[in-house]
Amino acid sequence: MSGFGPAIMRWSAEQGRNLPWRRTRDPWSVLVSELMLQQTQVSRVVPKYHAFLDRFPTLADCAAAPQADVVKMWAGLGYNRRAVNLHRCARQVAADHDGRLPDELGALLDLPGIGPYTARAILAFAFEHDVAVVDTNVGRVLARRAGRRFAAREVQAAANELVPMGEGWAWNQALLDFGALLCTKKAPACDRCPAVAGCAWKGEGSDPAVGSAGVSGGQSKFEGSDRQGRGRLVDALRLGSVRTADLAVVMGWPADPARAERVAATLVTDGIATRSADTYHLTD
Repeated sequence: MSGFGPAIMRWSAEQGRNLPWRRTRDPWSVLVSELMLQQTQVSRVVPKYHAFLDRFPTLADCAAAPQADVVKMWAGLGYNRRAVNLHRCARQVAADHDGRLPDELGALLDLPGIGPYTARAILAFAFEHDVAVVDTNVGRVLARRAGRRFAAREVQAAANELVPMGEGWAWNQALLDFGALLCTKKAPACDRCPAVAGCAWKGEGSDPAVGSAGVSGGQSKFEGSDRQGRGRLVDALRLGSVRTADLAVVMGWPADPARAERVAATLVTDGIATRSADTYHLTD
């Protein structure tokens, strides 16, 4: 990895993305952006991020609101469990941490909806700690640079070693951009890479990032899936209650009411919806 860091930092200074959550160190704003960005394109997140923070500018505002209001504001972002977890997280922080997100890894990992990546992202981007943030883009870059697949513990350790002292915020942003813009999954721009000389792969032969720890294998097909039906039902619930008898039509499976009821029940299990007699509505 010798020489890699300075090259990426120089490239980032010229080519890095200007994103709204990079113009703040507010832990709440950082948390909102990180949960929204999970498996959602940046272009879709930007307007939702602004709208959400207009409605819930502080963690306390979110904690005080009904869960249903948070889920309604999550429209268009998918994976509504994230909205529920964000609301639960806000309430737990309000109750246990005086309304302030902690700046310690273990305490963050104890909160609902915060896993290893999100916890480290908060530490790096809100508190400017020198910790390594490893998402699918970073995992892909590291595997290609090394020319081999990493195990889970290896990839975090390799990322940790690269963080320049006192530059955790800037370094992680640079590496995330590098993976998202140049060292991409399907069409890596090796001809424009500022550090190609030290890359073990250089776009030749089988990609060592495939199957490497931290690198996403891609999502399952959405069209016709249970996820699509769940999303349709939540969209309908944002407008009002839905009768059990109408589930199949609302969810797009008019000929399969049994499937509709089975999938609707998962929303209840996840705490997104509540069933009262023969009616479903968003959980307050």
